[in-house]
Amino acid sequence: MRRRLLLALTGWLATAAAATVAGVAVLNVLGAPLSGAAGHALTPKEVRAELAAASARPPLPSPASSPGASARTKVISTPGGSVVAACQDGLVRLRSWSPAQGYSVDDAEPGPASKATVEFESGDTELKVEVRCAPGDQPVHTVKP
Repeated sequence: MRRRLLLALTGWLATAAAATVAGVAVLNVLGAPLSGAAGHALTPKEVRAELAAASARPPLPSPASSPGASARTKVISTPGGSVVAACQDGLVRLRSWSPAQGYSVDDAEPGPASKATVEFESGDTELKVEVRCAPGDQPVHTVKP
């Protein structure tokens, strides 16, 4: 009985050792392609070269040149979620919307238009947020169940 247990233990250990050796061998062969680029630290010279290449890229456009930079923006919080709306030239645009926990977005009409809407729903509850532009391009909203 003891001999059988000793043979089983020896066989198990030999199998575990063989699997470990095989795994290490496979990782040595395939390690670089699996882990991506080189696994070495950059020298100071390589760091300077990478930084010089990064600073040679064209600059991103400034925020002032983006469309809607002069728009009036308002964050609207409701039980169903939050909406970020902006008015410009009498038209409203929903810039983003995020449902509250337990809610999801059923439908969204982000504009630009005279009226923009987003519907939040949770089970049988549905909330429709309508946003329009008041005089002076100020976003105003109503929430309808």
